[in-house]
Amino acid sequence: MFKFRKIRQLNITKNQKGFSIVELMVVVVILSLITLGLVSIFSGGMRSWVSGGSQLEAQRNARQAMDYMVRELRLSERVIISQDHKIKVKIPDLNGTSSHYNVEYSWSGTAHDPVERHMSPGGKNILIDDVLNLDFTYPKSSRVNILLEIDVDHDNLPDISLTTAVNFRNF
Repeated sequence: MFKFRKIRQLNITKNQKGFSIVELMVVVVILSLITLGLVSIFSGGMRSWVSGGSQLEAQRNARQAMDYMVRELRLSERVIISQDHKIKVKIPDLNGTSSHYNVEYSWSGTAHDPVERHMSPGGKNILIDDVLNLDFTYPKSSRVNILLEIDVDHDNLPDISLTTAVNFRNF
């Protein structure tokens, strides 16, 4: 009876095997595919989040630039120059003096160039970058229409398009 137990014990230990190399390779391949899928999902989400953030910032900047132009054009007394990509207006001094100053908003017409604000007397500053289109339509009345298109990702398609009509108060 002692021998039977020993043989039985040997058979139990002999039948206990580990994983084969093929089984380990299958597990590694499956885990690699799962990891690759998760990494692609997370990297796509990260790209989308960064792109959305830059789009949001560009939209905020475009609205601020448009609001700045509208505020200043509303105060103008008369339009001095009106072209497709440029407008120059005469604005009374807000301090109550009888002096005036001229403000010009212009864009070169080249994609991704900035909109510049020139003030005389004074200087110039950049209002917004990455402009795809800026049009001023002045139908010879006390109103000017503005179209501003911004291309953030430089694909020559407008990402942000703003349009407004400005009625001059002091015209």
